[in-house]
Amino acid sequence: MIVLTNGKDIVDIEARKLGQISEINFFREIQEKFHQEQKFTRDKAYVGEPAIKTPKKKPPIQELTSKEKSQNKELASERILVEHIIRLLKIFRVAQERFRLNSDKYTQIIMTICGLVILGRGTVILS
Repeated sequence: MIVLTNGKDIVDIEARKLGQISEINFFREIQEKFHQEQKFTRDKAYVGEPAIKTPKKKPPIQELTSKEKSQNKELASERILVEHIIRLLKIFRVAQERFRLNSDKYTQIIMTICGLVILGRGTVILS
């Protein structure tokens, strides 16, 4: 799922295909839908991926500088809003465990839930 940094809108939803695929390979597949200059924010598991801004890891037996710590804090404050959106989706249990209904309906159901989450956050104006 791709969410705007301010947590106001869900930009893209991509359901995983059946079978196992690592998150980084999954990201590389869906990244092709976006402009090359588009940057993303992820956690420390994505260090080294050029399009992804990640927090700085603490080197072994050393400490992070105060500048690196403040940059990590800034990234965390942006990311917390996205994590709140993910939490709201997980309440409906379609984003956290095996989907037990007809798999053909998954996209329709997840999109409906995303719409409800955005509507509930008050970011959609209906007139």
